[in-house]
Amino acid sequence: MAQLGAQVDVRRNDQVTLDEIRELKPDRIMISPGPGYPKDAGVSCDVIREFAGQIPIAGVCLGHQCMFEVFGGKVDHAGEIVHGKASVMVHDGKGLFKGMAPEFKAIRYHSLVGLPETLPDALEVTATVKGTNMIMGVRHKQYKVEGWQFHPESILTEDGLKLIQNFLDM
Repeated sequence: MAQLGAQVDVRRNDQVTLDEIRELKPDRIMISPGPGYPKDAGVSCDVIREFAGQIPIAGVCLGHQCMFEVFGGKVDHAGEIVHGKASVMVHDGKGLFKGMAPEFKAIRYHSLVGLPETLPDALEVTATVKGTNMIMGVRHKQYKVEGWQFHPESILTEDGLKLIQNFLDM
């Protein structure tokens, strides 16, 4: 984000409180990746509950999974562990995917996913791995809240900076 001109303040999800975040008066929040389940993600889920509907929020990998659970879905094993795997994404061309090629390669590092059969009513699927129903992107139907299961920040993700710029433009 800083590479694109944004002022960035990085805080560890287990070393910051909601009150400290409120005091920062952020104009957007990106919840970044990390190991484990959403329940292990410090204040990440609480941040989504607190700020959704107030400011734009994007989630990457674990941040995406937090969104999935906060709004009522279930995150569990993906069926395969993928670390450093490039996969072709297909998407809806809206929101964070605005201006992207209809298909692009993105790098994946995860063993957990939001289970499609538990997709919360508040969210819509925005991206999947081509030829599967494996969810790689979600968007809240009312709020500026979107997530990516893959890693847009990776140099191996095609047009990753465009994805991040789309978040900055929200």
